[in-house]
Amino acid sequence: MTTSATLEAKKVSAGCGLEIHGVDIARLSNSEMEDIRRLYFEHGVIFFRDQDITPEEHIAFAQRWGEIDINKFFPANGKYPEIAEVRKEKEQKTNIGGGWHTDHSYDQVPAMGSILVARELPTDGGDTLFANMYAAYEGLSDGMKKTLEGLRAVHSNEMAFGAAGFYKNTDQGAGFKGEDLVGSAVHPVVLAHPETGRKALYVNPGFTMHFEGWTAEESEGLLAYLYRHATRPEYTCRFEWRPGSIAFWDNRCTWHYAVNDYHGQKRLMHRITIGGSALN
Repeated sequence: MTTSATLEAKKVSAGCGLEIHGVDIARLSNSEMEDIRRLYFEHGVIFFRDQDITPEEHIAFAQRWGEIDINKFFPANGKYPEIAEVRKEKEQKTNIGGGWHTDHSYDQVPAMGSILVARELPTDGGDTLFANMYAAYEGLSDGMKKTLEGLRAVHSNEMAFGAAGFYKNTDQGAGFKGEDLVGSAVHPVVLAHPETGRKALYVNPGFTMHFEGWTAEESEGLLAYLYRHATRPEYTCRFEWRPGSIAFWDNRCTWHYAVNDYHGQKRLMHRITIGGSALN
C-alpha cells in the first residue's frame, strides 16, 4: 500500500498495475497531480474507481499530461474528435484490442499513454489484461539481454488497419477509417524510458513485424519466445471494469489485451491517447 496526504494506492498484482483511491481526477490539485505522475511512471499502468467524469473533464485531464494524439483509425466520438470510441455492439462478435499489443508502436513517435474511461459495460466479462514490460525485461537472462542489445524492430499497422487488414474483414470493419494512412516505424527492441531511464522490452504481438535486417522467418522464433516470456503470470494483471472505472497506461512499458468474453452484450469505452517522444 502506497499513501500520501491525499491518496492511497494498492497494487493490483505483485508485478503489474496500481489502483489509486482518494482522488477526483476532474479536480486534482497540483500536489495530487505530481503524486499521480510519479506513480504512473513508476508502475506503467494505474487505475481509478468511482470517477464520474464528463467527456470535457476526460479531455482536460489528458491535456494536463501532454498533447492529445487524435486517432486516425478508430471511430471518433461525434461531438469530441479527441475521444476515440472502443465499441462493441450486442450483435458484433469481434472486439477492438482483442490481442496483446501496445498502442501506436507503428508511429515514428509512439504515443505516451492512453486513458480509457468506461461508458457502457456488459453485466459480466470485458476485463482488460495488462503486462509490465519493465518487469519482463528485468526477468530476462543476462545472455538474452546481451542478445537484444542494439537490436531494432519494424512495427506496422497495415495488418490491423490496412485495406486488407484484420479489422476490415470483420464485423467491426465498417466503423474503421484511414486505411490509406497505414505506415511503419523502426524502434529499439529494448528502450530506455524517456521519463524514468529504466529499460523496457519494446516489441509486441500486435504490431511488431520482424527485427531490422532480419527476415520475418528469422525473427519468428525469438519474437515468439519474448511474447511468451512477457505474458508470464508474474508480469501481468487483470482489471475488472465497473461503472466509473478508468485505466491509464504507459504505452512505452506496458502491453494490454481486451478480453472478448461478453457476446450478446454492448461495451462502450472512451479512449484518449496522449502524444509521446522519440524512443532511444
